[in-house]
Amino acid sequence: MEDPVFIDIHMHVVRKKTLARNEEGDYFYATPEEMIELMDRTGVDKGVLSPYTNPECITQYSTVEDVLEVCETYPDRFIPFCCVDPRAISNSPDANLSRHLEYYKERGCKGVGEVCPNLYFDDPLVQNLFKHCEKCDMPVLFHIAVQIGGAYGVVDDLHLPRLEKCLQTFPNLIFIGHSQAFWSEIGSDVTDENRNGYPEGRVEPGGVVPRLLEHYPNMYGEISARSGYSALTRDPEFGYEFIDRFQDKLLFGTDTSSPSNDHRHAELMRTLHAEGHISTAAFEKISWQNINRILKLGL
Repeated sequence: MEDPVFIDIHMHVVRKKTLARNEEGDYFYATPEEMIELMDRTGVDKGVLSPYTNPECITQYSTVEDVLEVCETYPDRFIPFCCVDPRAISNSPDANLSRHLEYYKERGCKGVGEVCPNLYFDDPLVQNLFKHCEKCDMPVLFHIAVQIGGAYGVVDDLHLPRLEKCLQTFPNLIFIGHSQAFWSEIGSDVTDENRNGYPEGRVEPGGVVPRLLEHYPNMYGEISARSGYSALTRDPEFGYEFIDRFQDKLLFGTDTSSPSNDHRHAELMRTLHAEGHISTAAFEKISWQNINRILKLGL
């Protein structure tokens, strides 16, 4: 096939619509056909599908088997990820999660995500999951939360010390960062009050995310959702330099999960490239080449 223009590292679908995501009953997860329609409209060639397996973040489960079935139906458009809840099998840090991961890897899954259990990064159960992901050579895409309870995502403190410890403990495991609590750390102006939101205005140098991307070969960031979009656009000149500096460590994504989602990330990348703010090399690396490389897609 010809080289793709965009591979989206972060999408969600359900095979069939069942329970609405909101109590009003008018906001649903996307079906595969709705997602393909959105991709065609925005110019995205392929999407990585993450299942919903952690109970904290869903109103409708989408199993790994569901994702595999969708990818088998639309093999030219979708790429499967698997996800295993760290409490699976025995709710024990000794659980052999490699059994699940190797099975799904053999069926075509290219990574693990979106990892969303509301447990600390250094919880023994989460550490066990990361150990088996590293053993099975499967990159991990995770959502960071700021608290236990009333939230979804793996929990860390201000300036992400627990994530950094994981980067050191599992040096052969690729970590792909996402969410407000990750991207708010692009600048040193982040506080406990705004770290779970979308800080605005000038980015103060010295943020944790640039340091982690620079110093840890296994740290990557994906630009999806409002959090990634805002991080790159709140301070345009900083954003241009950041993209150039970390063009080998950034991955295109949208976190699209509903046909009503506001999909602006491909438009942003095209505009930055067309206006000369980012190079062709940076554009192609972020839009598809880095994902192709770390997921070993062979495109």
